[in-house]
Amino acid sequence: MDILTVLPSDFGYVIFIYLYSWIMLAYLAVKVGAARKKYGVKYPTMYSDKEHVFNCIQRAHQNTLEVYPQWLVFQTIAALVYPLSASVLGAIWVTSRFSYAWGYYTGVKIGFRHLDMNMLPFSFIHVALHSLLVLGMRPC
Repeated sequence: MDILTVLPSDFGYVIFIYLYSWIMLAYLAVKVGAARKKYGVKYPTMYSDKEHVFNCIQRAHQNTLEVYPQWLVFQTIAALVYPLSASVLGAIWVTSRFSYAWGYYTGVKIGFRHLDMNMLPFSFIHVALHSLLVLGMRPC
């Protein structure tokens, strides 16, 4: 069985979103590396006891790495049925991660006590991708 016969014809857009997400991950990693140098935080130390801003830069990257695997799963499965919708949602998610990181880098706490407003776009995208999965299920 040829892989091209299984994938939808618009799946190429999803591949571009994966590439865009890898660029985002590389960007966040480079920012952590530059912050390590600037604030003098040596490996293997994850967080600094003295530099709050370094911790924010590190945490933005770490948080992205924590949710990235589940996003990849949702993105891939949804894209098998709805490649264009999944690609649009994926582009929004990746772009939102840039925005999230830039806000986190400031070190300023924003949002409500029990509901971080920065997380709403990511929650929306996860729910939307999950909805596409459910809608895409077809009985055998």
